[in-house]
Amino acid sequence: MAKRKYKRNYKSTKRKKNLGYHLKNIGNTFKGIYNWITQTVGKVTVMFVIVAVFIWVLMTQLSNFNERTPDSSVSYEQKVEFVNTIAPTAQKLQRQYGVLASVAMAQAMIESNFGQSQLAAEHHNLFGVKTDAGDPNGVDYETQEFVNDEWITITDRFKVYADWEESLTKHAELIYYGTSWNTDFYQAVLDGKTYQEQAKGLQSSGYATDPDYANKLIAMIEEWNLTQYDQPVQ
Repeated sequence: MAKRKYKRNYKSTKRKKNLGYHLKNIGNTFKGIYNWITQTVGKVTVMFVIVAVFIWVLMTQLSNFNERTPDSSVSYEQKVEFVNTIAPTAQKLQRQYGVLASVAMAQAMIESNFGQSQLAAEHHNLFGVKTDAGDPNGVDYETQEFVNDEWITITDRFKVYADWEESLTKHAELIYYGTSWNTDFYQAVLDGKTYQEQAKGLQSSGYATDPDYANKLIAMIEEWNLTQYDQPVQ
């Protein structure tokens, strides 16, 4: 028994030596590569590249984190309460104007952060609807717009509503009646029979500048099973 125990220890020690030997060789190889690079392009350049890569990785991770947790400040209970609050109105408006309840609700949930944004909480504007610069009843807020393939921050004037029901109603009327310059502006939305088609119709009609707007709506609808609120489509 002692002899077998000695052999196991011996083999284990031998494996550790072999592993250490290989790790040392790998380290020497990387050291040689580093020395060659520094001799070729200079230590300052190498350090600059290393720092630049580190900053890029850090910013990427922070960006991904923010995209994954846009509503981290809103509790699940607050989200559920918001959904339950707007659902009856969204259903009623679908029967009147044809915008699927699931689509209108997903828009409100995303654009108002489940009713918790300052614009939604204080001024009942769930959809970030803008108004003329001279509107005495409007309010000014900073907002992000996707222009020339990049996000920019601007200050714009937004509408104020009496309550969320009015905001939902005006949104449905906009889709149904169109704009002052084109009554068929959102016809692609009304022609859609599924939430995917209506979401893509909003995107193609230019409702939002976000190039990923339709996908975000679809993801929100599916995550919250919002189709349960949709009324039969005629």
